[in-house]
Amino acid sequence: MARSLGKQACSPIDKPPPMTIVPIVEGHGDVQAVPVLLRRLIGAAQAWEQLSIDTPIRRKRSQLVDQRQLIKSVRLARLRKDCRGILVIFDSDDDCPVEIAAQVREWALAEAGHLACEVVLANREYEAWFLAAVESLRGHHGVKDDAVSHPHPESRRGAKGVLEAKMHIGYSETRHQPAFSNVFSMSAAYAGCRSFRKLVASFGRFMDAVGATPPAWPPQTWGQ
Repeated sequence: MARSLGKQACSPIDKPPPMTIVPIVEGHGDVQAVPVLLRRLIGAAQAWEQLSIDTPIRRKRSQLVDQRQLIKSVRLARLRKDCRGILVIFDSDDDCPVEIAAQVREWALAEAGHLACEVVLANREYEAWFLAAVESLRGHHGVKDDAVSHPHPESRRGAKGVLEAKMHIGYSETRHQPAFSNVFSMSAAYAGCRSFRKLVASFGRFMDAVGATPPAWPPQTWGQ
């Protein structure tokens, strides 16, 4: 359900400065794909003047679930020029995304200080978001013309393999993840994936922090 931000825009005098978001990601494909996806969300919110995306910091998953290593990563993000927001995003794999996100968020917030900081885990893999919107990928980079979305995209491990079965060619994380991120239906992913809704909600809080106030977030058409 779309939420009304219900917040008056700031006056020119007290309007917060623009926010550069530094993503902290897990995979090589994420380094390219996450900025593509976040810029699409910026476009959907028409928040180009308020938000921008920096080059992600990549870490192994084992480092993202280790307190000391995670804190070091957040500290590095804080050193980036104009950083005012940090997004930690990675796959939950076989772990409970709620439990892992809560722990990582506690560590990240403690180090982020005054900066806006969000933690999102894709359940179980980033590619589950594509599985919820396969029809929008038909004809793109080898996806079959009759491919259909998975009825429960977040229910099983191995989303990459399930997605590959809907393609004429092998799935390449570094090639296809950024390409699919640029075209998949975000409204379908929002409807089909709870973890994608978590990402969209987190993005809304970044907008709140800089006074970017679209009439509703997410777009009302995503609920149709």
